[in-house]
Amino acid sequence: MRIHWLLLFSLITLSVSAQTYKIDASWPQALPNNQILGQVSGIAVAGDDTIWVLHRPKSLTTNDLSAVLDPPLSTCCRPAPAVLQFNQQGDLLQAWGGPVWNPGTQSWESPVQDWPMNEHGIFVDDEGFVWIGGNQGSYDGAGGRHQVVKYTPSGEHVLSIGVSGETAGSNDQERLGRPADIAVDVQAREVYIADGYLNRRIVVFDSVTGAYKRHWGAYGNRPDDATRPPYQPVAQDALPDQFLGPVHAVLIGPDDLIYVADRTADRIQVFDKKGGFVREVQIAPNTLDQGSAWDLAISPLENYRWLFVADGSNRVIWQLERENLAIVGSFGQGGRQAGQFDWLHNIDVDASGNIYTAEVNNGRRIQKFSPTAP
Repeated sequence: MRIHWLLLFSLITLSVSAQTYKIDASWPQALPNNQILGQVSGIAVAGDDTIWVLHRPKSLTTNDLSAVLDPPLSTCCRPAPAVLQFNQQGDLLQAWGGPVWNPGTQSWESPVQDWPMNEHGIFVDDEGFVWIGGNQGSYDGAGGRHQVVKYTPSGEHVLSIGVSGETAGSNDQERLGRPADIAVDVQAREVYIADGYLNRRIVVFDSVTGAYKRHWGAYGNRPDDATRPPYQPVAQDALPDQFLGPVHAVLIGPDDLIYVADRTADRIQVFDKKGGFVREVQIAPNTLDQGSAWDLAISPLENYRWLFVADGSNRVIWQLERENLAIVGSFGQGGRQAGQFDWLHNIDVDASGNIYTAEVNNGRRIQKFSPTAP
């Protein structure tokens, strides 16, 4: 039985004050050696409160690569490695991975095993392992790896889930379909994958062996990959019974529930760990095209009270009561100045409640927002 929350929310007054935030324009510090970021397609806070960033070096333009061309066109810039780790002060601690520009051949090379063709989503588990996903992008040509890959903190390959270059639909137990995001339950030895841009499901594997365990679609239904019309605003009872996709984000909450962003359907759905449907909410339900539910993060402040939703289309961050998904406010606006958003793609929160954001397409940056005193 579906629990429909929009009517309930319409009766709730917004007497609860949303937390306010200010931009920390000092974060991060400048990268060394004139390095520059491309589209930033993942950001994650690790258990030690370091911030891990994933970007797409191959999204850099010729102008961005001027210093490594032959001959160099200028002194700026050079591509940063795809994975970067920052401390709370914004200092770069290490960087590794991704396609590497070879000045000799003037082309990209991928020395890291099973590196995705188009980086999408990063997660650092409680044991320090770094998980990276990949969805095929328009500039990658015809192929796609369809894998989620596990690395050590220094970038050594540990495990690949999915079969490189192969996909077989949302009910296949071995292959993925353009996976978008990852969440790991270390105690249960399970990795949850938002699968994704091609498939329409959450799928769970053993996080050590990579063995398949279970999967489900919207409302806990068996996924169906039949072509569906684009999303249009509808009454809550008429929402699609399958994920419209991309199934863009997955998050394990402190309540041991699984939070999922079905981006173009403008909705968040919550499940138990076996895929049983619990509740849902729509975010800005009149949002068309790219949708409103892009990424999810839960703040530890006030006993994990707040769920934040990155909305790349409306260029804001929504703040919800985690326990009932009541929307209490939002902050941000579109733009390219500090504190504004352009293609807001990912979000995470550290132990002090600071929010970190990542932007793709023309945004190509990371930002930090600190909670202000009540």
